[in-house]
Amino acid sequence: MANSTDSTKTALVTGANKGIGYEIAAGLARLGFRVGIGARDAGRREEAVAKLRAEGLDVFGVPLDVTDDASVAAAATQLAEHGGLDVLVNNAAITGGMPQEPTMVSADQVLAVVDTNVIGVIRVTNALLPLLRQAPSPRIVNVSSTVGSLTLQTAQADAVGPISAAYSPTKSYLNAITIQYAKELADTNILINVGCPGYVATDLNNHQGLRTPEQGAAIFLELATLPDGGPSGTFRDESGIQPW
Repeated sequence: MANSTDSTKTALVTGANKGIGYEIAAGLARLGFRVGIGARDAGRREEAVAKLRAEGLDVFGVPLDVTDDASVAAAATQLAEHGGLDVLVNNAAITGGMPQEPTMVSADQVLAVVDTNVIGVIRVTNALLPLLRQAPSPRIVNVSSTVGSLTLQTAQADAVGPISAAYSPTKSYLNAITIQYAKELADTNILINVGCPGYVATDLNNHQGLRTPEQGAAIFLELATLPDGGPSGTFRDESGIQPW
């Protein structure tokens, strides 16, 4: 753990009860991390914990609603009691449902997606930064998408998903926030990066994606285990650096 004589590193993955988040958690645990399975649904969370423990992995459940201050504070307390935190993976996200055309999307719909996909990341990151600052090699990994790339949206709109006035802009916002964190934390040993899993078959796209969640998780395992002195403030997928 981060602040213990035990050399095992601790990671927290938000939205880890299924899909890409589950596979990120599983991958980190297989690499030797003790992993907190962050999820707001108690049944799904404990089911995921049981499944991973059956594989012999060191995981524990973390009740966590990223949109709720009290829930996030309680998670921070739980992690402190577990000895600290070395890696934070901000994965929890929602699409906001349909329609997503800008002339049809509702203000409440957009605000709900921003609250989870952006404010939730800020809320969780800031609550856990005190623990991360005490870790020897802390890493923060934000789960984004190339649908959030303004460059790609402009240059090849057909290649980066349908019209999306709620979900896609939150990933642009998340990318922008990651840059600001990297600038603020530049004089620390905390590396913060954002990644894209590719078009993965998950609940978010009704399992229409072409990649498996395990394949999608690979880039985030790489970013979570970057060596000291590695890059910070980058946006990448398995093929390399992606344009903002």
